[in-house]
Amino acid sequence: MHIVTFGQHDENTLRQFHNCLKTGDVVGGVLCADGHYGYSQPVGGVVVYDGQISPSGVGYDIACGNKAVKTNIQYNEIKDGIPHIMDEIAKKISFGIGRKNKTKVDHELFDDPDWGVYQQIGKHEHDQLKKLASDQLGTVGSGNHFVDLLIDEKTGDVWIANHFGSRGFGHKTASGFLNLANGRKFSDRAPGESMEQAPTLIDLHSELGDLYYRAMMLAGKYAYAGRDYVIEQVLAILGAKATFEVHNHHNFAWKESHRGKDYIVVRKGATPSAPGQLGFIGGSMGDISVIVQGKDTRENQNAFYSTVHGAGRIMSRTQAAGKMNWRKRTRTGGQISQKQMDDAIKSFGVELRGGGTDESPFVYRKLQNVLDAHKDTIDILHVLKPIGVCMAGAYEFDPYKD
Repeated sequence: MHIVTFGQHDENTLRQFHNCLKTGDVVGGVLCADGHYGYSQPVGGVVVYDGQISPSGVGYDIACGNKAVKTNIQYNEIKDGIPHIMDEIAKKISFGIGRKNKTKVDHELFDDPDWGVYQQIGKHEHDQLKKLASDQLGTVGSGNHFVDLLIDEKTGDVWIANHFGSRGFGHKTASGFLNLANGRKFSDRAPGESMEQAPTLIDLHSELGDLYYRAMMLAGKYAYAGRDYVIEQVLAILGAKATFEVHNHHNFAWKESHRGKDYIVVRKGATPSAPGQLGFIGGSMGDISVIVQGKDTRENQNAFYSTVHGAGRIMSRTQAAGKMNWRKRTRTGGQISQKQMDDAIKSFGVELRGGGTDESPFVYRKLQNVLDAHKDTIDILHVLKPIGVCMAGAYEFDPYKD
């Protein structure tokens, strides 16, 4: 078994990673430098299987990922209007749990033959999930999901980036297949599961494995369509066009060939980085983001062509923001105050809409540090500084485990 670990990690994350490697037909694994404790498989963790797929490894936010585009406008053209632009983004795009798009989006995705997966499961499930997907296409959600305006300080180019996945459709798909894999009905209420839950594995060549793979691929197309739609909305607000784009998932399972054999590579919070492949990696709201390209090196090959997806949390949401009282919509006991966060964001020059102290720069590693740990596997092509960040509000609960 081939195992690679980048960076430094706490005991819980390392234990969880090595427990994953002990379950199923595993041929290798990678723990990226942004890794942290997650559900069943650590975020920043990569597990490579021979003939198996892991819906718990892909996770509940199937196909969570990023899209970034370079626009044809310069920072000097918009610098005085950034507050207004961020107001328009917050107004036009739906942020938060369970939100529907303000305008229904017609998309060829809804004619995809893989909706037949849900017909096989049941008409009710098919109709319910297709309606949910239609209602939420182009919404961003909550948690660490965002829409950013950024600049390349070397060139003055304005970039747009976003981060989210397949929304409620993906979450219910993940829950349903985890139920089926554990002998329950698709729509059953699953029992409470521990973060230490062993990986749930399905033989890829079984009927259930085929159904899950096709459903996951459909959720991937859905996430791409949603991120495309949101980028187009922001381009319209700016009156700009995209001249270059980078688009990738980081919660997904890929069929890939490594060392001459075909495997399933399950990446949870890890970006594919094959030689020449581009990726967008976002830092915190008070840190840089980057466009990277995979190197053709032995180190990258040994990492199963995988790299970080962000800076990586070093503080839980409850530690940062405190315990939430949902009835009163207040938090108590947090380590990060609103003033600390506001001061940090102001000093970094970011116009913020939404976001809570649980997403403040203090809860994340510095992105450059995790990138340095992967320096032999990726090249940094563009360093981008956020000038506007839009997220869900501080009191939104995020059920989609990223």
